[in-house]
Amino acid sequence: MSSRARPSGRRLSEADASLVKGMDARGDRHHDIAAWFGVNQGRIAEVIGGSKFGWVPVASTDTLPPPGPYSSGRAAHHAVRALEEAKSALELAITNIDQALKQVKQFG
Repeated sequence: MSSRARPSGRRLSEADASLVKGMDARGDRHHDIAAWFGVNQGRIAEVIGGSKFGWVPVASTDTLPPPGPYSSGRAAHHAVRALEEAKSALELAITNIDQALKQVKQFG
């Protein structure tokens, strides 16, 4: 017997629901909308169908996020790792520059 996964705890706010409706009106795929907010497509369908947040207006196009598809969790993880490596390289470069400046001041 399989067990259900624990709830993610992610919930859509009224502001989120407004964006969901705007993204839908723009023609975004429900899969992409769900990925942007980190919820499943069922929550998106509830908003678009009006069973949740029916009173919330559609967001204007100038407030919408860029259209999907969006990076996967895997791609985001790789990006974070690359940024961490870049940060380490920059920190080393700063240390080397500081040491070189100290030598110039000492001998120059």
